[in-house]
Amino acid sequence: MILPQELEVWYVLPAIRKELARNLVALGLKQKGVAEILDVTEACISNYFKSKRAMEIKFNNNIKLLIHDSASRLFKGESCFIKEVQKICNAFKEGKHLCSLHKKFGNVCGCRGCLT
Repeated sequence: MILPQELEVWYVLPAIRKELARNLVALGLKQKGVAEILDVTEACISNYFKSKRAMEIKFNNNIKLLIHDSASRLFKGESCFIKEVQKICNAFKEGKHLCSLHKKFGNVCGCRGCLT
């Protein structure tokens, strides 16, 4: 059985980084600066833009707005990466999106582990 935390590491965190990267570039940062903020390589950022990474999750508009706001705070230096990712992950879980992902990739039925 796949744990919900494994899904966060394998799918959710890369998808959050990808959306943050897209938003930070849209705000005017170069990929090198984005890689530094997100603590990944420039190649990783490049792969996000080439759609070679983090393709499994499509966020709804509420999560996208939250990511946009987080990117803005990161861009302005008003917050730190870890704090912003925690906010986004919590919203993802609270919206029961992690449970849906768990059902999709974990082949579970009736699991309540994601909802805590």
